[in-house]
Amino acid sequence: MAILSVNAGSSTLKFSLYPLDQKQVQAQILNGSIEGLEPAGSPEMFWTFQGQSHSRSLSLGTEQVFAQALLSLRELLAELTGIPHMQAVAHRVVHGGTSYRASVVVTDAVLADLTQLNSLAPLHQPHNLAGIRAFTRAFPEVPQVACFDTAFHATLPELDYRFALPEALYQQGLRRYGFHGLSYQYVMGVLLEHSSRGNGRVLMAHLGNGASLCAAREGKSCATTMGFSALDGLMMGTRTGSLDAGVTLYLLEQGWDHDRLQKLLYKQSGLLGVSGISADMRRLRADTSASARLAVDMFTYRVLRESGALIACLQGLDVLAFSGGIGEHDVALRTDVGQRLAWLGVAIDPMRNAQATGDQIMAIHAPGSAIEVWVVPTDEGVVAAREAAQLIAA
Repeated sequence: MAILSVNAGSSTLKFSLYPLDQKQVQAQILNGSIEGLEPAGSPEMFWTFQGQSHSRSLSLGTEQVFAQALLSLRELLAELTGIPHMQAVAHRVVHGGTSYRASVVVTDAVLADLTQLNSLAPLHQPHNLAGIRAFTRAFPEVPQVACFDTAFHATLPELDYRFALPEALYQQGLRRYGFHGLSYQYVMGVLLEHSSRGNGRVLMAHLGNGASLCAAREGKSCATTMGFSALDGLMMGTRTGSLDAGVTLYLLEQGWDHDRLQKLLYKQSGLLGVSGISADMRRLRADTSASARLAVDMFTYRVLRESGALIACLQGLDVLAFSGGIGEHDVALRTDVGQRLAWLGVAIDPMRNAQATGDQIMAIHAPGSAIEVWVVPTDEGVVAAREAAQLIAA
């Protein structure tokens, strides 16, 4: 038996297959992605199986491209030797709202509920749910399980999740939810296993195209930078992060409509908007222009600024952990953040930091550091697989 863990986006489908042994999730035996599913794209499937990497161009029509891609995935699973029978498909779903505080087997009623949350995460939720519908059709005999990025933050205290808005609006669901929960759940588990301080005051930084921070105490989320939507908090690849609401009011007065504002806030801002070059931190690091430098410096500064707020909420810090594409691979960012938190007692070992390239869990703090610093390559897929395995076994 095995669990297939998937993450469906607007133009890509990421997948990993985790075998089960005595109902326990084992190391993945297959992982890959199908890319180029956007209109006029060039669909291609990439996968790694038994240590070997492969790719295959897909000839798909222009209609129901995602569904056709799933048939290609089904064919791949059938042709690979030694693939165990799929017991469930675990889907990453960004938003569970107030009703879904834990993973759930998907039914028509669940899908209807989750569809009502599309506007809260317009870049992710519709695609996550479209993925569930498509997998249900492609694998009708296999249970589909929704695993929520918001669930890890169900422990947020009221002081943190309430906005300073009237009670009637709170009752409509206007509150802080928090995201990247599957990643934080994984990182927290690693820290609890590897660090004697993991149960203390922990600050986790999931830094990638989407970026956020999470403060945890006793292994539970107690504050986070993302809020009602995945726009709040840190500057991101193409998203603004925290923005004075007066800016949006001003733009409305200038005649901007909802769609134009949404495109600005989600797709045209952040590293891309400031630099005018790219949302990719690697490309900006290699660019010598002033605008690229400003974008990188602003990103780093926002990480520092928001870190200070969450450290204050924790009333100190025992462990700092970096994850996500930037957090796991950007040595310079970790160095800069560490140096600017030196007043707190953070000291990063330059050699260990340089060796941390995102392929293994590594402690990078210097021997005399008052704060432990870790790089933890995140694995949202295995968290979703574990959640699905527990539900199916129940």
